[in-house]
Amino acid sequence: MKNDLLVRLAQLAAQETIITYGALAKDLGWRVSTLTDALEVLMEEDARTGSPFRAVLLDAKMTPGLPADGFFQKARELGRPVARSLDSVANERRAVRSMLRRSFQNACGNGEDVDQFPS
Repeated sequence: MKNDLLVRLAQLAAQETIITYGALAKDLGWRVSTLTDALEVLMEEDARTGSPFRAVLLDAKMTPGLPADGFFQKARELGRPVARSLDSVANERRAVRSMLRRSFQNACGNGEDVDQFPS
């Protein structure tokens, strides 16, 4: 189940696409509450490893361009607050894309520039 989420987030990052929580939950066949619980666990893992928050790749339906309030609250709880601004969120999204691109390059065993991960 978690692997499905990780793969989908990597695809979103590679495609530089943002999706709403509801749309991602539907894609995964999950309830939104299941998705948000999984994203909170993922944020805890990201905080432990010093990685950017992959959950930033989602948009709240009511605040286009920004994740839901729970994202910002969880980031604060984890001691890594993200400002509730389009610029701060865009910076975090760039960091996630860069991290995932490096991970993909390392997994492929080459230093080539990868513009898009495979689907």
